[in-house]
Amino acid sequence: MLAGCAAGPTPPTPPISPGTATSPREVNVILKDYQYIPDGLDLVPGETVLFHFVNGGLAVHEAIIGDMATQEAWEEAEALHADPPPGPTPVVTVPVGLEGFRVVVESGERKDVRWTVPTEIPSPLILGCHIPGHWARGMQAPIRLVVAGQSPATVTSTPSPRAAGTPAPIATTAPPDVP
Repeated sequence: MLAGCAAGPTPPTPPISPGTATSPREVNVILKDYQYIPDGLDLVPGETVLFHFVNGGLAVHEAIIGDMATQEAWEEAEALHADPPPGPTPVVTVPVGLEGFRVVVESGERKDVRWTVPTEIPSPLILGCHIPGHWARGMQAPIRLVVAGQSPATVTSTPSPRAAGTPAPIATTAPPDVP
C-alpha cells in the first residue's frame, strides 16, 4: 500500500528556451549559509538572463561567475581583507581580465541583475562565493552550458569546482548588464 506513496525518479528538466536582450530568461538563485540553491546553473551561451539573487542567509554573500582562474583571483583578493579593522568596508579588486561576473548581496536582500552569457567560453564556468571562508565551506556550484532547445539532462556537466585541478586558462567574461 505504501508503494503508491513512494517518490519516483525526478522528472527531466524541460528544454531551455534562451533569453534575449528584449526578453531575458529569469533565473532565481538563493544564497544561503553556505550554499546556492539550485546547486548548479544551466545557461545557454549567448543568451540574456535576468538573475534574481536572494540572500536567505545570515551573512553577506556574493555570486561570482567565472572560470577557475577568476575564482582563484577573487579568493586571493578577498583573503587579504579577512577580519578588517572597524571602519568602511575595504574595496576588493582583482587584475583586469579576471573580474568575471560579480554581485554582492547582503543578508535578506534581493538583487536583480541582467547578464548576457558569453558565446565563447574556453573553460568551464563556476558560481562561487569568496567572502573569507565561504568557498572553503562549499559555497560553489558548477555551471552547465546547454544547447538551446535541449534538455539539460542530456548535456554533459562541467567539472565540479571541488574536483578541479590546476587553474584553467584565463577567460574574460562580460561585465553584467544592469537594467
